Amino acid sequence: MDGLAPLIASAMIAGTPLMLAALGLLINEKSGVINLGSEGMMLVAAIAGFATAIESGSPALGFLAGALAGMCMAGFFAWLTVWLGANQVATGLALSLFGAGASAYLGIDYSAETLQAHRFGIPWLEDLPFVGPALFSHHPMVYVAIALCVLIIWFLGRTRAGLVLKAVGESPSSAHSLGYDVRRIRLGALLFGGACCGLAGAFMSLVYTPMWVEGMVAGRGWIALALTTFATWRPLRVLAGAYLFGGITILTYHMQARGVPIASQLLSMLPYLGTIVVLVLISRNANWIRLNMPASLGKNFNPNTGG
Repeated sequence: MDGLAPLIASAMIAGTPLMLAALGLLINEKSGVINLGSEGMMLVAAIAGFATAIESGSPALGFLAGALAGMCMAGFFAWLTVWLGANQVATGLALSLFGAGASAYLGIDYSAETLQAHRFGIPWLEDLPFVGPALFSHHPMVYVAIALCVLIIWFLGRTRAGLVLKAVGESPSSAHSLGYDVRRIRLGALLFGGACCGLAGAFMSLVYTPMWVEGMVAGRGWIALALTTFATWRPLRVLAGAYLFGGITILTYHMQARGVPIASQLLSMLPYLGTIVVLVLISRNANWIRLNMPASLGKNFNPNTGG
């Protein structure tokens, strides 16, 4: 039991950037837009947040800068796809490649910098045996991610705006005929998704590994994309899936530290192999995915033609 609490705590920390990014991408896809640029957005946000925190001395400003960087890249993606009608898949891939290159260039002067780690926790609760160090001794952004998940569940299921968003994703032509501005709604969804990916990237460089390393997101943007499908576009399943994949990641580190006689390269592959296995298992039931997937996902909408 003594070793289980740190393992749970580490899994929650490792799952937080996945959850933040996946929740943002879920809102994107609920509106009918698929953005494959999450990896690039997270990388640019990671260096933007880290550089801001170094120069200002304020991690809070670093998170704000990361969110704004993600929103800027998402806004550019929205302009190309929602307004100009560019292919969503190709544009998203280009955004990821651009983000990887831009972050590497912008981070040259910060590769030798590190941030001082701070201890966080909820007073009184963090002193409880077992559950204290496991659940109540985390950075505030861990709890923000959980609260965001609850908020999105309420937004999609209990508010008019959430129903409109889902209507735009299911049938944009019908939503347009009822007087809703499909393009503006999709823009709002994309900006929100960009902000979430930005927070996820900033979390990577400010909390998870408080330094800048080129390519430090290490495929988590792609895992977050897979996580939305794994969760069948349901926020609570995103939370469970994020902690599952985070747990797998941390488990590989623990296995390496304990000298398990398995090649470290193979252990490092486990989170990505787990993603592939889960997607293959889910894909065996095509009807399950079809029933939950927004009908217009990946399709552009032209308000001039109504389709």
